[in-house]
Amino acid sequence: MKKPIRVAVTGAAGNIGYAIVFRLASGEVFGADQPVAINLIEVPQVVEKLKGVKMELDDCAFPLLTDVVCTSDPAEGFKDCNWCMLVGSKPRGPGMERADLLKDNGKIFVGQGKAIAENAAADVRVLVVGNPCNTNCLIAMNNAKSVPANRWFAMTRLDENRAASMLAEKAGVPVSEVSNVAIWGNHSPTMYTDFYNAKISGKPALDVIKDEEWLKGEFQSLVGKRGAAVIAARGASSAASAANAALATVKSLYNKTPDGEWTSVCIPSDGSYGVPAGIVSSFPVVSDGKGGYTIVQGLPVNEFAKGAIAKTVAELVSEKETVKDMIP
Repeated sequence: MKKPIRVAVTGAAGNIGYAIVFRLASGEVFGADQPVAINLIEVPQVVEKLKGVKMELDDCAFPLLTDVVCTSDPAEGFKDCNWCMLVGSKPRGPGMERADLLKDNGKIFVGQGKAIAENAAADVRVLVVGNPCNTNCLIAMNNAKSVPANRWFAMTRLDENRAASMLAEKAGVPVSEVSNVAIWGNHSPTMYTDFYNAKISGKPALDVIKDEEWLKGEFQSLVGKRGAAVIAARGASSAASAANAALATVKSLYNKTPDGEWTSVCIPSDGSYGVPAGIVSSFPVVSDGKGGYTIVQGLPVNEFAKGAIAKTVAELVSEKETVKDMIP
């Protein structure tokens, strides 16, 4: 029997965390022959709810699930974990400025970064889902210096999925016909959704959707503000779709990317495409299936794309300045 992959999920009693853990336990992410152990982490005020989540996991009788830990102690929660999915974060309240949200969440991710460095497995990899995820990831990473920078990720797969769905609807094709949609920059309304390099039914998206002004304008706004639209319609933020994207991100990083394809994930910039090092930005990425990844190089970036990338990168630089006191 293979050694179990131990996964920590913070905010595990919340809607996103709850939607994640059962699919993790099923074998969907790491494979049908790979045992999994799950550490459920919550804040002390709601940690009792984790007992119910564990009971349900037990009641599913997943053959691959070896054990479940429930805790509010980060040291216990991250102990020996190979993957950490940092879902829990403070939501933005009415009238709250983004800078205040960054600072409030920053305190959480300072502690989590330190706890991961001190307790997680030597091969740990970390996906930050809790928003503002790019800068939360940057804070946690910088407070966990012993964990290599290429083990840290933040999520823009949900934005990629949203964009692919919208392109499919516009083109009148199944979403399976859409590929190579890249998200650049910040997981915020400033993100740039790259349609120039996307494909629909194997053709350049612009050859199928012959409306460049829509793609440069309304489409960008629809993708960037989709989260707010879900809240307005549902009365709650995206949960199942966010969980789905988080799981897809881990699965894509764990497995080799099919030839000719890529996916979107936020990683520490190495200066590619003029994005300054020292921030966590979304890029098109391919995985080697052995724990490594590379940024897709040589993609054409025209003047519109350069301007859009510069705008979202400027926001990330500003966010870093806001939380500089939390970055050792």
